[in-house]
Amino acid sequence: MCHVYASTHPKRYESTTRSVRLQGSVTSVRLENEFWDILDCLASEQGMTAGRFISKLYGEVIAEKGSVPNLASMLRVACAVHLHLGNVPTTLSRQPA
Repeated sequence: MCHVYASTHPKRYESTTRSVRLQGSVTSVRLENEFWDILDCLASEQGMTAGRFISKLYGEVIAEKGSVPNLASMLRVACAVHLHLGNVPTTLSRQPA
């Protein structure tokens, strides 16, 4: 198990902050590059930018649950659940970010 982490390029777990527009307001989201890579791929497969994809996902969660207490956590879990269900994005790069 340790080899999985030890062999991972550090850029994949470094964090990047991006701005996204959610329901008319701009907010910043800080995620590890690996999660941004997954979100970029998922968005691309649906013909969207990552920002648009996140905005749509956010809107769906608001409609279903009423609130999103922690956007970054929600995005990480959405990525993990998507991958756990065997839905690996076809364009997901396995190269360092």
